[in-house]
Amino acid sequence: MVRNAFGLPAVAFGFEDRPAVGRVTVSSPAVIRPLAKLNEGKPYSEQIKPFNFLLTCHVKPFGHPKGADPEHFHLIAPYNNRSSQWLKTDWIDQYSGNSYRISTSAHTGSARTALVKTYGDVLCEYEFHPESKCADATGNPCDKQTVGLLQRRHVTVDQIKYIGKESNHLEDVDAGLVHCGESIYTEYIDQSRDEWQTKILPVLKRLPLKTLISEGGLSRRALLDIRAGRSRPHAKNQERLQAIFCNGA
Repeated sequence: MVRNAFGLPAVAFGFEDRPAVGRVTVSSPAVIRPLAKLNEGKPYSEQIKPFNFLLTCHVKPFGHPKGADPEHFHLIAPYNNRSSQWLKTDWIDQYSGNSYRISTSAHTGSARTALVKTYGDVLCEYEFHPESKCADATGNPCDKQTVGLLQRRHVTVDQIKYIGKESNHLEDVDAGLVHCGESIYTEYIDQSRDEWQTKILPVLKRLPLKTLISEGGLSRRALLDIRAGRSRPHAKNQERLQAIFCNGA
């Protein structure tokens, strides 16, 4: 990639067409559960056990087997460092326990085969991936075509949210075991610091009471109690007042 950027000839490594296979650890029951059929009938010494290593690969867009849910599909296999065997191995879907083969040459996935990324695909994606933590020379967020010296982006705190320790599963997202990052968070709502208290209510207090009465559809007494913090409107009225907030912000 560096040589290409300088217009110099680059020599291929020779493994670009092989499946891009990574290594994961059997670190939770969710990982080992689909392997029950593989372990069945084997002595314990030959079974896949907690903290053993597994292989994992990454399915290309539109490469999932027909009928599979892309958000709940992840292939794993017993650890094998012989790359010549990866296309011949039966891979197991972590969620369903079904077995599949993998391919790097098909156009899409089939009923029992998944189309997976190669090392060449991963290198190409890395070369053109947007660097979300950085800005370009003019301070704008980076995109896939940004080149040149980057700088750190400025961060402004918009709102404080409390999340649970499920964020420990961020490593599973990076490893590909969890495909949707939003699913690992548990948010704990603090009504004293939510959007209503920190954003909407301060603006409503600055708007004329006549405007709130005419556009909000609430009584004068109800609006006075809301603005004073003595009561909180139900969801429908919150949406109505938020629309006034958006117009008045």
